[in-house]
Amino acid sequence: LHQACSPFIQAARCYARPVRRRRKDIPSHLDDLPPTMLKKDYADVPIINSVDDVVRRLLSLEMASQKEKMKIKTQQLVEKVRRSPSDNGSFEVQVAVLTAKIRTYEEHLQRHPKDKNNRRRMLMAIDRRKKMLSYLRRVRYDTFENICKQLNIQYTLPPLYSRRVTKRWLVKKAFCRKVHQEVRKLKVEERLKKRRELQVKAGAAKEAA
Repeated sequence: LHQACSPFIQAARCYARPVRRRRKDIPSHLDDLPPTMLKKDYADVPIINSVDDVVRRLLSLEMASQKEKMKIKTQQLVEKVRRSPSDNGSFEVQVAVLTAKIRTYEEHLQRHPKDKNNRRRMLMAIDRRKKMLSYLRRVRYDTFENICKQLNIQYTLPPLYSRRVTKRWLVKKAFCRKVHQEVRKLKVEERLKKRRELQVKAGAAKEAA
């Protein structure tokens, strides 16, 4: 016969029961890809229009992996900013590829915040993309604006260099200024001395002539 447990044992069993945390629905940058779209390797095959619906569904993004979806998403971003159809290595294309990787890393870290290896890779990719955008901003500003607009990138300027003012730093700076002024005085005296010597030589040459 089943014996009724005491209230203390029932409370202990409820306490020891593992709590299932509900996973948050994190939006992905791959959600805008339609599930009926074909994979990258089968999109240009001419016989694909005559295959069965089941086969077409297997070759679509509905059954595709994350890696295959990433290929199509990266290709879409590259098509927005590339200079020509044969452009595969310009700064614009590299920025588009890095943007797709960074957004994938961000989504992964939202689900797994303790993954330090992928966090390091994401920071390296962000740093590399920032250098490229800084170069384009300095050399071709119209291309930089177009990339930020097409890829939805919010570029923030790097902070100005600031140093904490300490007593030691102030004394050192005052000493350096004093040394610089003394060196300038010595250089001025040397220039005047050389100029006088040249004038004396020029006068002696005129008298000899």
